[in-house]
Amino acid sequence: MLHIIKELAKNYKEEFIGIRRHLHANPELSYQEFETSAFVQNKLKEFGIAPKVIATTGVTAMIEGKNPGKRIIALRADMDALPIQENSTQPYISKNKGVMHACGHDVHTTCLLGASKILMETRDQWEGTVKLVFQPGEEKNPGGASLMIRDGVLENPVPQKMIALHVNPALEVGEFSFREGMAMASADEIYISIKAKGGHAAAPQYTADPILIASHIIIGLQQIISRNNVPTNPSVLSITAIHGGNTTNVIPSEVKLMGTFRAMDEKWRFDAHKLIKNLVEQIAISMGAVAEVTIDVGYPFVFNDPVVTRQVVRLATEFAGKENVSETEMRMGAEDFAYYSQIVPATFFRLGTGNKKREITAIVHTPIFDVDEDAIEQGMGMMAWLATSL
Repeated sequence: MLHIIKELAKNYKEEFIGIRRHLHANPELSYQEFETSAFVQNKLKEFGIAPKVIATTGVTAMIEGKNPGKRIIALRADMDALPIQENSTQPYISKNKGVMHACGHDVHTTCLLGASKILMETRDQWEGTVKLVFQPGEEKNPGGASLMIRDGVLENPVPQKMIALHVNPALEVGEFSFREGMAMASADEIYISIKAKGGHAAAPQYTADPILIASHIIIGLQQIISRNNVPTNPSVLSITAIHGGNTTNVIPSEVKLMGTFRAMDEKWRFDAHKLIKNLVEQIAISMGAVAEVTIDVGYPFVFNDPVVTRQVVRLATEFAGKENVSETEMRMGAEDFAYYSQIVPATFFRLGTGNKKREITAIVHTPIFDVDEDAIEQGMGMMAWLATSL
């Protein structure tokens, strides 16, 4: 079966590179993936697969092999792009101003479409059912995964295992990486408004000065983790924006802060929310100000089921060779695949898309990001292999 899948992936390589280029040239932002969704639906129909639309732009479908009820495996890809202006000379550069597939979701979607075609053509050679999940909105709260789950993507039938891949330009084409257990962090957005008496900059004694108060709050927040969290429990709190004032001789009456909080433990995550709010409010009160704190709760942490991940690593080694399989480092970045992984035994792995010799090394979320398209053959082949063999 492995030989057949690899041969089909090789044969379909050029076809799906063309699909990836189409998707790359026509990116759509989170929850606006209408044309992308229609394209995916049409491709599935071409392959003889009946698609179903859920969560407005999400697409799901089923491929049944022999003994359909024996095992249910779900494969997931995300479809949305980012609000980035692409800087490229490639013929498939984005046609949509200010929108770009800078995180490889065009590759993810292409790999799942490719795996779908392979699975459909080999369905008399494997057992069980494969559920295809093409989801919107991975890049933006509340996360398209949560909406797909709300609309029943994990029901009728319930997947026994779930798999997803993500591009990694730090890995060379042909390489894959995996990690058991906690793999990526939860991600919450912090918004703080500090209101206090402003005034003339030459007479600060008549003000409470929210800029000065904001500086104390920023410094104080750095102690939330260092003095409350167990050092072995990964966590990050970063203030990333300060907005206040617009001239040299006026102390403003309001300053706004924004930031992010990341964690790998759900109890600590929500305990920290309380500590953050309390610290900000108390510092503000003590210095003559009023502070409002809003924490927009984002994705939970990604948990790769150890049993499933070990099975996947064994199969990946058969597919790619031991020398091309490595361990993924723990990351404080976030992924809404976390929602699935909290419900279904799942694993989220990395697909090598870099090529140092060809200078394809730019990281994701940058205007010059691109991939070595040989990765598409590897990605769709691996997805099909895992779906038939787990």
